[in-house]
Amino acid sequence: MMLEAEADFAVVGEASALEETHALMRDRAPSVLLLDLHMGRKLSLGMLSMLRSASPATAIVILTMDDDPAFAQQASSAGAAGYVLKESSRAELVRAIRMVSKGGRYLDPAIGGWALAGGSTAVLSERELEVLRLVALGHTNTEIAKQMYISPRTVETHRANLQHKLGVSGRPELVRYALEHGVIHR
Repeated sequence: MMLEAEADFAVVGEASALEETHALMRDRAPSVLLLDLHMGRKLSLGMLSMLRSASPATAIVILTMDDDPAFAQQASSAGAAGYVLKESSRAELVRAIRMVSKGGRYLDPAIGGWALAGGSTAVLSERELEVLRLVALGHTNTEIAKQMYISPRTVETHRANLQHKLGVSGRPELVRYALEHGVIHR
């Protein structure tokens, strides 16, 4: 009911078992699958590849209570485009679904400073994530410093750390990374 209340969403099916989910994906090819990892007895991250084969274009958003960054990384590696905690607000869940439906990726902010980094993990601090977001939105170091109540030199340090951790060089690559990994919306 919560998702159907969104004007731009259409719920095309519900399932309570893995086999039912697989059949619905194959028959209806939804743009997004919201998947509770504790549905049924058999479901695990290993089943994601089977579900993805039923509808390769479907983006999968995992809904879980597991807030372990390593588990979120495993979900991403297994093919999940989004990872949302059950304790998240309706707005966060809707945001995640919208983001992955547009080809982006989403990681619940409550998990902390873990970022999706091309199959490997890059642990980013909350400050680094905020600097990355503001850089990607086009703010200068001085503007970022004012918004975050830090010095421009500290912003430069955060940017240098980001570039090192993410293996990128320069503002354009930081912006591209932020877009590709759902730090900002397209």
